[in-house]
Amino acid sequence: MNDRVVLAYSGGLDTSVAIPFLAEKMGADVLAVAVDVGQGGEDMEVIRRRAVDCGAVESIVVDAREEFAAGYCVYALQANALYMDRYPLLSALSRPLIVKHLVAAAREFGGTHVSHGCTGKGNDQVRFEAGLAALAPELQVIAPARDHAWTRDKAIAFAEEKGLPIDVTKKSPYSIDQNIWGRAIETGFLEDIWNGPSEEVYAYTADPARPREPDEVVIAFDRGVPVALDGRALTPFEIIAELNDRAGTHGVGRIDLVEDRLVGIKSREIYEAPGAITLITAHMELENVTVERDLARFKRGVDQRWTELVYDGLWFSPLKRALDAFIAEAQRHVTGEVRMILHGGRAVVTGRRSEASLYDFGLATYDTGDTFDQSSAKGFVELWGLPSKIAAARDTRR
Repeated sequence: MNDRVVLAYSGGLDTSVAIPFLAEKMGADVLAVAVDVGQGGEDMEVIRRRAVDCGAVESIVVDAREEFAAGYCVYALQANALYMDRYPLLSALSRPLIVKHLVAAAREFGGTHVSHGCTGKGNDQVRFEAGLAALAPELQVIAPARDHAWTRDKAIAFAEEKGLPIDVTKKSPYSIDQNIWGRAIETGFLEDIWNGPSEEVYAYTADPARPREPDEVVIAFDRGVPVALDGRALTPFEIIAELNDRAGTHGVGRIDLVEDRLVGIKSREIYEAPGAITLITAHMELENVTVERDLARFKRGVDQRWTELVYDGLWFSPLKRALDAFIAEAQRHVTGEVRMILHGGRAVVTGRRSEASLYDFGLATYDTGDTFDQSSAKGFVELWGLPSKIAAARDTRR
């Protein structure tokens, strides 16, 4: 019986070429698995048929859009996940979900190997293979682009030689990855970090300088999960999709970042994440209203470590699972509504309300109705500063 390779298939040049390459080099049957995480673009049925036309013995498409939004994007939202305080983990979030479905396909169809199209310079090879090691260590991994040092020219020549049904002449100057949480663009003239991105780079966002009327939106959360827009109950996927459109129209979520990659190099990345940035901004503000100070302070450190673990491909690690439990507990009271204005490239909070609010108007006001006992403050301040006072006195004696 031939080996059976389960290939993470995108429908592009590299993974299309991988099908006949793996069949020829290994004498293996190739099963192509395409996972829909809301990336848009070509019809997924067209992609499925292309894999068969390239020589796959089986080709399946997994509609994981709702699963990705509810089980991955929402977790990142609850962790306010911004790598280097700016990047909302677009590609990093989708890889563990894809790995999960690759493993499921391997077990259903008797796969012996798993393959991906990642190069040796990127982060995704780690995310795929660390995830596979956690979920299915018995599966062997093959990475043709990395292990055989493929260049685009070599891949095109191989495709032409085999007569593959893909367009091998059109050459985009960029490498692009996208899903419902956002869009990542790199390479081409962007590799010179002095070059500013031109408008042609962007697809999820419009020019924020273009005149237009502001858009007001009210986002409702239940325990940190977005559940409604403007009073309309929606799924997380529907909310992200609508905010991608509405916030994207105003140019919200454009990010130009020189990023520290896991493999040790710096890379220049352009990101568009209108829905993600809008939701994270709203969620952080609702936490400000509903989460007690010490818990909020500690959670910021947890959020950063959670983000680093996911960026580094350790979605299935014990530490990540433990942090998930902490974050879930911290979301117990993050329920309420946040009002925002989308305009000029920004998502600005203009109002917030919650039945679980820790904001007490009577304690906060400086006007009539103030219930704060200011007489208590004098003794509190004296005790709070006492350790510093004692230390200063000691230092003056030296």
